[in-house]
Amino acid sequence: MTNPTRKGWNRRLALGGGAAALALGYAAFRKPAGNGFNWSHESPRIFRRGNSAEPNTLDPMKSSYIWEDWIMGDLMVGLMHNDPAGNPIHAACENYSASPDGRTYTIKLREHNWSDGVPVTADDYVFSLRRIGDPKTAAQFVSILYFIKNMQAAAEGKVAPEEVGVRALDPHTLEIQMLYQVPYIDQMLMHQTMYAVPRHVVEKYGDGWAQPGKYVSNGPFILKEWIPNDHVRVVKNPHFYDAANVQFDEIIYYQTQDAEAALKRFRAGELDIANRCPTYGEIPLLHKLIPHEVCTTPMLSNFWLALNIQRKPFDDLRVRQAMAMSLDRETLVNKVVRAGQTAAYSFVPPGMPSYPYTAYARFRDMPMAARKEKAKALLAEAGHGPGNPVRFDMTMYNSVEWRLVAVTLQAMWREVGIEMRPAPIDSQIMYDMLRKKDFDVGSGGWAADYRDPRDFLFIFLSSSPDLNYSGYSNPRYDQLVAGSDQIRDAAERQRAMAEAEQILLDDVGVITLFNDTTRDLVSPQVGNWISNPININRSRWLTINRSIVTA
Repeated sequence: MTNPTRKGWNRRLALGGGAAALALGYAAFRKPAGNGFNWSHESPRIFRRGNSAEPNTLDPMKSSYIWEDWIMGDLMVGLMHNDPAGNPIHAACENYSASPDGRTYTIKLREHNWSDGVPVTADDYVFSLRRIGDPKTAAQFVSILYFIKNMQAAAEGKVAPEEVGVRALDPHTLEIQMLYQVPYIDQMLMHQTMYAVPRHVVEKYGDGWAQPGKYVSNGPFILKEWIPNDHVRVVKNPHFYDAANVQFDEIIYYQTQDAEAALKRFRAGELDIANRCPTYGEIPLLHKLIPHEVCTTPMLSNFWLALNIQRKPFDDLRVRQAMAMSLDRETLVNKVVRAGQTAAYSFVPPGMPSYPYTAYARFRDMPMAARKEKAKALLAEAGHGPGNPVRFDMTMYNSVEWRLVAVTLQAMWREVGIEMRPAPIDSQIMYDMLRKKDFDVGSGGWAADYRDPRDFLFIFLSSSPDLNYSGYSNPRYDQLVAGSDQIRDAAERQRAMAEAEQILLDDVGVITLFNDTTRDLVSPQVGNWISNPININRSRWLTINRSIVTA
């Protein structure tokens, strides 16, 4: 567990004078023995997780959100899966080998069963990878698998899903054909899009298979109950190959999009863990009050703004440049969010192995006053001024911290004559609007699926329409990102991606804001928690000791 010390906080701005109330409320609310919650009527092997937002789906082929993966990663194991620190280890895959050119992988499956006792076979993986490539599945995340032969062509309806480069050599041997060598293959083999789904169940129930009573999994737990906008409950899977080492009989994942309410539930002992729970304004004080329960560490993630380039005035580069350069990111991270975030002038977040980090917004080193004057001049050139200001709605996360961020951005833009109106909305609806390009400016965030810069840069490829919310398209950018896939020399490959990132930033295809941190609340009764930069802690590895008395 990492708990780096945080500096002070502008309480008037961030907490609105509520710091003392939070401290008194915490002291009054926190109870000893069992975290203050009455566990007497329940097994100590029941575990409760605050799980951020309500999942749209628990179908790995249709999912695209981290709060869905936090549940699915307990129901399913991939060919590789996360160890306690989030790193890849063998799971459904016993071992694999690659051809000399790195384009064909032969994967030997572990002999194990689905939760209904039916054996997991290579045919399940063939079925699953063809299913995600089938346009009828409408998989939002399929573009992350375009390294598989014919996956993109299948997703675009140009070839049949049966043409996707995957086949079963025998019941326990899978072959995957790649378009190019994939240096991050271990991480992709544990990604949700490469989970197998049970063919015999999906063919019986269709897309309705991913519901309690129908869901069949190959991981530590089985889906038992799903009460929308309240909780998802899973129970231990006796057919899991490592069931003897799974500590919990049940896990209940509570929808905790309201971070304030989640904090209260955690303080009352109703949650053992709360993912992404404390609001930014609460973290500095909580580090003082409960330093061993607040887990923050730099995360491979960022927050940014998507501009709908298909709409005026955002089709004008000068407007986009003015909007980007007029935001004071240092003030945003040091006086507003203030939870260890760093100002982002690049899109790829810090921490990517071997990445040169040569790309950045050109205005990065300009004094803020000069940036504001330049922004005003650019807007004037584009025909905007006091009589014709740039006006727009900002579709954004409906959360306490993003309301605070929005008010800050609103004030910064107002200084250069840009008028923004915050439009908060629930995350699921917001992302649906972004995918449909039904917005002016939208808040966006991305957490690493694999530790390689391509995981961030592929979002803005012309071939990633469901993720490329801005509608950004630049042939040279596409060429560099796609071309980097064919480069075998690691340093040269990284330089090509950095060149592509510079083009994205020069075109203002995205307005970067800040690189984020994890912000999880973890009870001292929880064992084996390891904070990590991808914020993945599978329940399979965790333990609970309810005899520990918390203060």
